[in-house]
Amino acid sequence: MLSLQTTFRIIALLEGISYILLLFIAVPVKYLGDDPQYVKLLGMPHGLLFIAYIILAVILGSKLQWNNKTLIKVLIASILPFATFAVDRKLLKQQA
Repeated sequence: MLSLQTTFRIIALLEGISYILLLFIAVPVKYLGDDPQYVKLLGMPHGLLFIAYIILAVILGSKLQWNNKTLIKVLIASILPFATFAVDRKLLKQQA
């Protein structure tokens, strides 16, 4: 069975990828190509991954006793493109 930290790292990776695909492929295709199908296709999975990321970040932060500054950085990473990858590299990989 996967540890909580491993599960969070996987969700963070998937959330980051889904966000990049949504922002840099689906949204431009929607507005420049007048084709909303990719936003519809990627929107729900990204939303679910985003919610899972937030919930797991709070749970993991409590378990690993992150200070508030660290937790806030991890939570903010969920809304910045590519930031979940930095969180994984700088924080989570070191604690694994």
